[in-house]
Amino acid sequence: MLLLAFDTSSAAVTAAVHDGVSMIASAAEFGSQSHGELLAPTIAAVLSRAGVGPSAITHLAVGVGPGPFTGLRVGVVTARVMAEALAIPLIGVCSLDAIALQAVSESAVDGPFCVATDARRKEVYVASYDARGVRLDDPAVLRPADVELHVRQSPAVGAGAWLYPDEFIDPREPRLVSGAWLAAFAVAAIASGESLLDSTPLYLRRPDAVASLTRKKVTRP
Repeated sequence: MLLLAFDTSSAAVTAAVHDGVSMIASAAEFGSQSHGELLAPTIAAVLSRAGVGPSAITHLAVGVGPGPFTGLRVGVVTARVMAEALAIPLIGVCSLDAIALQAVSESAVDGPFCVATDARRKEVYVASYDARGVRLDDPAVLRPADVELHVRQSPAVGAGAWLYPDEFIDPREPRLVSGAWLAAFAVAAIASGESLLDSTPLYLRRPDAVASLTRKKVTRP
């Protein structure tokens, strides 16, 4: 196995190559408004560090969010095109699950916790996890104050927890999705035979720009 993973659901564009046993290479670039410009160079950089070309990749994993519409679409569309061109399997990974795996693996948490990422508009994408990092509910997009009190009072990882410390009283690292941990999550899921997600993005809400369904009248002078 040689798996390429990448994610564009947050302010970071991140990618990694995993050989099924260990991480070979990873890279990240920051630019919340530049996912389209950053993704291809980041993928190229991580493949170069791994010493492989695209044709050597046997599996592809992409973070499917939740995340802002524009950034998330860049990653998902790129993953679909690459998987089709290379004729390899494409695996979707909930981006919050990758953050949760990193938090548990690095002992940032030792009991139930939540992942809260920045959803903009003064909202967060949030989901609850048990001590093993298993997600307990579907991700939701909420105002921080509307997240259940017992969830907000538990340890919270992700950038959203750090943005709203008055609501999430115990924010912890990591803050952003790591391509390395997304790859590790995908490899573990493949090895265990778990039911895998497809590449359907988890937008959770409508995009900021929506085409009008009504025609505007034109007033002639």
